Amino acid sequence: MIENKGGTDRRTVLKALGTTTLVTTASGGLLGQAMPAFADTASGADQPRSVALFNFGWTFKNGDIANAQDPALDDSGWRKLDLPHDFQIEQPWDKSANKGRGFKTLGAAWYRKTFEADSRWKGKQVLLDFEGIMLSGDVWVNGKKVGGTAYGYLGFEADISDLIHYDGANVVAVRATTEGNSRWYTGGGLFRDVHLVVRNPVSIARHGIFVTTPVITANSAEVNVQVEVAGLQGKTDAIQINTKVFSPDGKLVASTSGPVPIPRNLPTAEVPMPKLDVADPQLWSVETPQLYTAEVELVAGDKVIDRMTKRFGIRTIEFSKEFGLHVNGKKVFLKGIANHDDLGAVGVAAYKTSIARMMDTIKAFGFNHIRTSHNPYSESFLDLADEKGLLIVDELYDKWGSTVAWAGSQPWNDVWFDNMKEWIKRDRNHPSVIMWSFGNELQFQETRWNWPTGDWGKTTYRIMDVVAKRYDPTRKTTVAMYPARANGIIKADPAFKIKENIVPPELATITDVAAFNYVWDDYQEYLKHAPDMIIYQSEAVTNELAAPYFGMDRDKMVGLAYWGAIEYWGESDGWPKKGWAYSFFNHAMQPFPQAWLTKSIFTDEPLVHIGVVDGEGESKMWNDVLVGQKVISSHWNRQEGKTYNIYTYTNADEVELLVNGRSIGVQKNSTDVRERNTIYWKDVPYAPGKITAVARTGGRIIAKHEIETTGKAVALMLETENPGWKADGMDLQYVKVYAVDSKGRKVSTAGGEVTFNVSGAARLIAVDNGDHWSDDLFSGNKKVLHNGFAMAILRSGQSAGAVKLEVSGAGLKGIAKTFQVT
Repeated sequence: MIENKGGTDRRTVLKALGTTTLVTTASGGLLGQAMPAFADTASGADQPRSVALFNFGWTFKNGDIANAQDPALDDSGWRKLDLPHDFQIEQPWDKSANKGRGFKTLGAAWYRKTFEADSRWKGKQVLLDFEGIMLSGDVWVNGKKVGGTAYGYLGFEADISDLIHYDGANVVAVRATTEGNSRWYTGGGLFRDVHLVVRNPVSIARHGIFVTTPVITANSAEVNVQVEVAGLQGKTDAIQINTKVFSPDGKLVASTSGPVPIPRNLPTAEVPMPKLDVADPQLWSVETPQLYTAEVELVAGDKVIDRMTKRFGIRTIEFSKEFGLHVNGKKVFLKGIANHDDLGAVGVAAYKTSIARMMDTIKAFGFNHIRTSHNPYSESFLDLADEKGLLIVDELYDKWGSTVAWAGSQPWNDVWFDNMKEWIKRDRNHPSVIMWSFGNELQFQETRWNWPTGDWGKTTYRIMDVVAKRYDPTRKTTVAMYPARANGIIKADPAFKIKENIVPPELATITDVAAFNYVWDDYQEYLKHAPDMIIYQSEAVTNELAAPYFGMDRDKMVGLAYWGAIEYWGESDGWPKKGWAYSFFNHAMQPFPQAWLTKSIFTDEPLVHIGVVDGEGESKMWNDVLVGQKVISSHWNRQEGKTYNIYTYTNADEVELLVNGRSIGVQKNSTDVRERNTIYWKDVPYAPGKITAVARTGGRIIAKHEIETTGKAVALMLETENPGWKADGMDLQYVKVYAVDSKGRKVSTAGGEVTFNVSGAARLIAVDNGDHWSDDLFSGNKKVLHNGFAMAILRSGQSAGAVKLEVSGAGLKGIAKTFQVT
C-alpha cells in the first residue's frame, strides 16, 4: 500500500509496489480520451496489489447537470483538467454571497473520467479510493452509484469489480456540492487525490496496518504490528503474515511472522504479530524526524497475495500536569498555528508542494505545531509533518450534532462513528500526530447538538473516547473549549466577570487534556477548581501578540496554537476582505513584520526586526474574543515631513533606534507579559535614507535590522522555491516576482500589472499577489503588483523537459528564466 499519496514520485510508488507498470490515464493532449489503465506488459499482472494515482484526465462542468452520471452523456465539451481541483476558488467573488463562506456562491459541480480496464483484473478486487469530496459528494461507475461521503474531509473506497466493462470504456462520474452549514470557506470538488487499487479478494484491509512502539530504551525499541485481514470470513485457508521493519536508511532491522488464526467469524480479522525488537533506535522528534518502514505480506502457500508498506516513527509522547508535554522524555512546548486547510491561490486543492512550502515557512519562524482546525487534513499533509518534524493535534469536527454549524450532508448522529473509525485508522501511524481532538467550541450550546446529554457534553465525549481508544489506545484525547465558564456562562453574560464564576467548563475537567480557546489569563484560576487538568491553549489570539505565550506556565502546560496565523478564505468581517486577515503571514506565505515577533519568542536566535505602522487597522469582538491587527510594513519609502510610529520586535535586553546614524534613543525590553519583545517608538521623524535597529544583551550587540529608502522601480526580479521540480504531473513551482530599483533593492511601494507567459513542460495554474482585499481571481496570466510583489504557480507535466517563464510589466525591465523539470 502506498499511503504516502500526495504528489509521491511515480517511480518511488512503482519501486515500493515491486512493479514496473502504473495505472495512468490520458493527460496532456489526450485529456478526456479513453486509455488503457495499465500498460500492456506482463510484469504488473502478477503483482499482489497495484495502487495508482487516478488524478489525470478528468472532465469538469460547473453546475448541477441532469443525468450527468449517465455513461452515454456527451462530455466532449466539458473542461479538461487534472486533480486535485477546487472549483469554488475559480468562481467570481460575490459581494452578496455568504461572507463566512468566502463570498463564493454555493452549489454543485460534476467530474467525469473515462478509462479502459485490463482483462487481467478479472477475479481481483478493483477499487476506487477517494481521499475526500468537498463538501460532500457521490460517485457513479457506469451509471451505478458506488459510494460517497457525507463529510467530505474523510475518504472512502468503492468496490467497482462487478461493474467494470472489459469490452469497452468505463465512466466514473462524481457529483460534488459545497452546500452545507460550514462556518468558513470549504472549497469544492475533488480536492484531494484519487487512486485506483487492484488487489486480491483476500487482502490487507483498508488502513489495516497499525504500528506501535510501547517500550523504548536507549538500546532498543519494541515494535508491535497489528494487521487487519479482509476477505477470509468463514474460510479456513492457511494464511501467513510476514512483517519486516526497515530503518530510515532502508536497512532490514527486524522481522517476524505468524498465521491468521481460525475460526474467522468477522468480516475482518485483526491479527497482532509477535513483537519485534529494533536495536539502537533512531528516534523521531521535531529536530530528528527519523522514519522507519513496516512491510507486511500475506502469503498463501508459496505465493504472496498482498503486500503493503507503512511508515512510522519510534518515539514516546507523555502528558502530565507536572510538565505538560514530553517527547522522548524531553520537555517540548507546542508553538503552533490553528488554521483552516486552504492554501491561498489554489484554494483547498491539496497540492503537496503547497503544503510543504507552508510548513517550511512556519518552521523557519520557530513554529513546531499545527492544529488541524476543525477537520482532518489530507494524507499528504500528515506525510509531510512526519518528514519535517511538526507536532499535530488532529481534529475531527467543528461542532457535534449541531443543526447550525454541522457541515455534513447527513445528520451527525448517523455518521460520527464511521467518521471516527476512518479518521483514527487513517492517521494513527503518523508519529507527528500527538493528540486527537474530537471537536471545537463545544460545551456551552447543548441544545444545538440534537443529542443533549444534560451534562455539557461529558457523556458525548466519553462515548467518543471509548471509540477512539478502541482504534488507538496510545494517544490522549481532547475537545477545544469555547471561551466560556462552567454552566455555559459566556462573555456576554454579566456573570462571566464575577470571580466566583471563573470556573472551568465541565467538559474540560474530564478530557485527557484540557484544551481552551483563548482566556489564558484564567488558567491559574481554573486550576484552583480542577488541579489535575493538563492545559493546552488550542487557540491564541494574534492581536495579543506574545502575551498568550508568555502568560502561560510554560514549564507545566502543553503549549498554544495561534488562531489564523496564516490568512485564510472565509470568516470575513466584511467586503471587500475575502477572509480572515489578522495574521502573521498573508495567504501567499509572505511574513508580516509581526511574524518576527513569533520568531523572537519561539527561537533562541538573537534578532530584531523593524515594523512601521501604516494604520491602526481593526479591532472587534469575534467569538467573544477581541481580535484585530495593526497594519505594519517593513519599508522606508515614506512621506517627507511626517512622523511614524514604529515597533521593534526583539528578544534582546534593549534596542537602540537610529535614523541615518542619528540615535532616536534606547529602550529596554519589557518584562510585562503583554508587552514583552515588542518595543514601541512613537512619532519617529521620517528622513530618506536608513533606519537601523541595534539590539543588545548584556551591553553586547547581538542583532541588527536595517531598512532603507529605495529608488524608483525599474525592473523585475524573480525567485524560485523548488530546485528539485519533478515531472510527475503533480509537482508545483512557486515563482515570486518583485519590482526592484536600479540597485536591485525591492521596492515595496511599486504597483502596476505584470504578465506571465509560460511555455514548455509545465503550465500556469494560478497567479497571486497576496492581496486579501482584491476582487481579482487567480486564473489568467496577469496580476497587479501588491506591495511590489506578484507570484506565479506552475504545475509540471508528466514528461521531463524545459520550461520557459517570461515576466513583463509596463515601464519595468522584464525577466525570463528557463527551468528543468526532471
